[in-house]
Amino acid sequence: MTMSTRNKSNHIRIIGGQWRSRRLPVLDEQGLRPTTDRVRETLFNWLMHELSGARCLDLFAGSGALGLEALSRGAEFVQFVELVKPSAGQIEQNLAILLDRPVETADVHRGDAIAYLREQSTAFDLVFLDPPFGTTLLVDAIDALANSDALSTGALVYIEQDATADSPSLPDHWSLHREAQAGRCRFALYRA
Repeated sequence: MTMSTRNKSNHIRIIGGQWRSRRLPVLDEQGLRPTTDRVRETLFNWLMHELSGARCLDLFAGSGALGLEALSRGAEFVQFVELVKPSAGQIEQNLAILLDRPVETADVHRGDAIAYLREQSTAFDLVFLDPPFGTTLLVDAIDALANSDALSTGALVYIEQDATADSPSLPDHWSLHREAQAGRCRFALYRA
């Protein structure tokens, strides 16, 4: 989708885990493109045995759909990073709806994802990279992630991009774990 596409559904639905079928509000922000149910279901089937106790980083969090799904399915902690203040605020509100004590299992950083990676010293087991389509942010984020301390040994990196876009250059030591396409979305999981 292009940056001008608006989210028409105004909600996301948690697919599985403790909050299965729970609907949560999403802002009608220009450029906001929540990962579809179909893509999330496929991704989290791939991650079935990886989530319990995992520390996750949801960069370009947008609606927070990926990080919220990870929490629902047993992730220990999710760090959301979102530049757009209203979207970050909506993620915080959704966390407050779902969690008695959100501070212990999630945090929302309002700011630039690339700058966040450059300052990061905490290692994560799973990183979600789903920047706005039609930008260079994916390439910049991969470079910043590869040059940061944000990946634990054997971490998984999820990349979602427009199916018509060229595949980004990846670090040599990242190996493809799984990949698929759904409509205009191409997505892949790598072991770093």
